Amino acid sequence: MELNEQIAAVVTGGASGLGEATARALAAKGAKVAIFDLQAEKGQAVAADIGGVFCEVNVTSDESVDAGFAKAREAHGQERVLVCCAGTGNAIKTASRAREDGSIRHFPLDAFDWIIQINLVGTFRCVAKSAAGMLTLAPLADGERGAIVNTASVAAEDGQIGQAAYAASKGGVVGMTLPIARDLMGEGIRINTILPGIFDTPLMNAAPPQVRDALAASVPFPKRLGQADEFAGLALTMIENGYFNGEDVRLDGAIRMAPR
Repeated sequence: MELNEQIAAVVTGGASGLGEATARALAAKGAKVAIFDLQAEKGQAVAADIGGVFCEVNVTSDESVDAGFAKAREAHGQERVLVCCAGTGNAIKTASRAREDGSIRHFPLDAFDWIIQINLVGTFRCVAKSAAGMLTLAPLADGERGAIVNTASVAAEDGQIGQAAYAASKGGVVGMTLPIARDLMGEGIRINTILPGIFDTPLMNAAPPQVRDALAASVPFPKRLGQADEFAGLALTMIENGYFNGEDVRLDGAIRMAPR
């Protein structure tokens, strides 16, 4: 797919981090970009900077996602590109003993479900609704109607201690990629997933310098944190390369995460 001023795109989680970098990269190619996020102040600032539109969206809500797509499509028309970067995580052991008194507790199921609802169900909600919209478009010259990129994590394959919910949610994103590609193959819509490793994002910026340095040193090569524009570059490759479909690609400097 050629990215230009005729292409409308939606980026979830586009107010910061990997999503912001991707929104900026799409806009630099000429695409009309809508940002879905809950961070209104940041999202509005990024949208204003790239000439896009901000939509305050909670990906766990049908009504919120529907309203976001309606606003984005009113401004830019039906999107041909969707990049899903919205997500979150937590760290809780499946079962453990409290150090203070030895009491036993398990991962609260509401906390587990919260991660699944945002990272997995929220991603699928946006994918399904966007794909349905793409089906209304006439195909481009090569028969393509749209391209979708999802964000998983290396935790999908080597989750660490406390990451049962996070790894399950990201593993689900990986697991649904090929079936969705097959669902949409007759309609000219492609989908791929990126599994980022340890990236320099706003969340990582909050970590102490020694923690950041240790994480960077754990990457085989290059020995540094990933940069958001490197993620964006791979997302654009997946969108622009018409033969890229149904794939899950690690972007991680060859790291394999240890148990902790």
